[in-house]
Amino acid sequence: MNSRCASVSKIIPFSCVDGPGSRLTLFLQGCNLRCKNCHNPWTMGRCNDCGECVPQCPHQALSLNMSKVVWHSDICQQCDTCLQMCPQQATPMAQTMSVNEVLRHIRKASLFIEGITVSGGEATTQLPFVIALFSAIKADPQLQHLTCMVDSNGWLGETGWQKLLPVCDGVMLDFKAWDSAYHMQLTGRDNATIKRSILFLAKRGKLAELRLLVIPGQVDYLHHIEPLAAFITQLGRVPVRLNAFHAHGVYGEAKAWANATPEDVEQLAKELRKRGVDNLIYPALYL
Repeated sequence: MNSRCASVSKIIPFSCVDGPGSRLTLFLQGCNLRCKNCHNPWTMGRCNDCGECVPQCPHQALSLNMSKVVWHSDICQQCDTCLQMCPQQATPMAQTMSVNEVLRHIRKASLFIEGITVSGGEATTQLPFVIALFSAIKADPQLQHLTCMVDSNGWLGETGWQKLLPVCDGVMLDFKAWDSAYHMQLTGRDNATIKRSILFLAKRGKLAELRLLVIPGQVDYLHHIEPLAAFITQLGRVPVRLNAFHAHGVYGEAKAWANATPEDVEQLAKELRKRGVDNLIYPALYL
């Protein structure tokens, strides 16, 4: 199991924004949604070695070898040219890593962190790897004190959650829109599966945080505040994090969307509190 591999976009050894406390965050490559507001749009797809990025790199940090795109990290200047022109919404900098390789990174940081968070992309698109990684952490006397959490969009069926939850301490889940048609417009998929995931996780005490992203003029939370608040209330005392959209780093039409202000967030918070949803977490910053 420890030889199972995943496509890894990035590892951040110390993060304080990806779950409780200081955490190592593992970003996996690939996503099953296509959110217009995604701040990591190059993590959506998988590199298919088309090679279009190679001649475009201004620092010659990419090459083709045996029809495979090779990234030369020693000369890469992190200019992101390859990310912005990739037709697959992928990155040539993603690495194939085994569970054992990731464990080596975790061991280096283990004395300074409280847990690990697997994010993405969408972590559950590489579910067997996540299960193998968490199982290895739980079985290791030097690492088993670490909490294992997933940052997810919720697009996973009940069978998948049943496999993951025995080794997962909690899931932080994004709820992008109430109306399914609206969700389709924002992400390319409806949200029926996501609503089922939220209820399934909350019932089992594994929904660590529900996240609502405030995007002025683009989300429908206020239009459906009554059913939204009733839905959240039935989850119990689950923390609800209100995040503020900012256009920095997004691609396409979302670059022209307005940034969320403290007033935008407070408007939603006020309406939720009126209806008994008061376990709210406000954004740490606004841009």
